[in-house]
Amino acid sequence: MSEFIPVPVRSGPSLESLASFVVDGAYQLYRALGPSLRESVYERLLAHDLGRLGLSVHRQHPINFQYAGLSFVGGFRADLLINETLLVEVKSVEMMSAVHVKQTLTYLRLMDRPLGLLLNFGAPRFRDVVRRVVNNHVPSADSRLRIHRAQDGDGDAL
Repeated sequence: MSEFIPVPVRSGPSLESLASFVVDGAYQLYRALGPSLRESVYERLLAHDLGRLGLSVHRQHPINFQYAGLSFVGGFRADLLINETLLVEVKSVEMMSAVHVKQTLTYLRLMDRPLGLLLNFGAPRFRDVVRRVVNNHVPSADSRLRIHRAQDGDGDAL
């Protein structure tokens, strides 16, 4: 008699994998088109490329929330929502401002999502295009996107 071994059910790519797909797609767009096209162009093309990978992509996703008994329906819109979990805000500005990061963090909090990517296609170099924005995110594994880490006195990552 053979033993039944359950197969774990995967619900889809991890949040970190989704972030990697987005960064890879953004890199391909940046390499092919360069900086400073309109925001809407990058948003549409990135959504198209991610959709071709089989990911669920919502453009201009409405952000609904309630406060003090008032409902706000579609008061804000996230540029992209990938697989219902990863928020992506797309910009095409010469210099990123603190308000762009605050906007992304506010959207993450209102949507109760842990991680967002802020992409600025107006940056002169690709390394300046991607910014991770976290809202109480606890990564399940080391992310290849994490560049800077706090270290203790012994040089170990905290």
